[in-house]
Amino acid sequence: MTSKPIFLDRVRPAAEQPLLRSGVDRTSIGALVRNFYSRVRKDERLGPIFAVGIVGDWEPHLEKMTDFWCSVILKNGDYNGRPVPAHLKLKDVTEADFDIWLTLFRETAAELFAPEIAAVFVERAERIAASLKLAMFFRPGSAAALPNTTGAA
Repeated sequence: MTSKPIFLDRVRPAAEQPLLRSGVDRTSIGALVRNFYSRVRKDERLGPIFAVGIVGDWEPHLEKMTDFWCSVILKNGDYNGRPVPAHLKLKDVTEADFDIWLTLFRETAAELFAPEIAAVFVERAERIAASLKLAMFFRPGSAAALPNTTGAA
């Protein structure tokens, strides 16, 4: 007899659950996506980055992002893309750009949803941003990848 399965259950995080609340559906998520990307397109830093990546009709991208967020929030499996390779192609993106992205996302979610629902969207956006930043900027063995343990800034 081994306690390994019990130990694994203790260290494995619980799976995210779908956010099943009144008013949280494809329509409201699509409104979030469209409002958010409207802000992104107007932003002096992010707008030009997205303009290079998405030329012409934005509707296919908005639909893909609606699928993505429906999968993230509703756990419906609508999204079949690969976000990391798509973002790795963006050579002008900096880590600081994710702070702008998150600020715009927080503002949009707060305007469209009740605080407890907006908090779920924001928490998941923050984890997505952290994952993308790791994929795009973390380089094992580089000085930038090592934690600062000296206390110096």
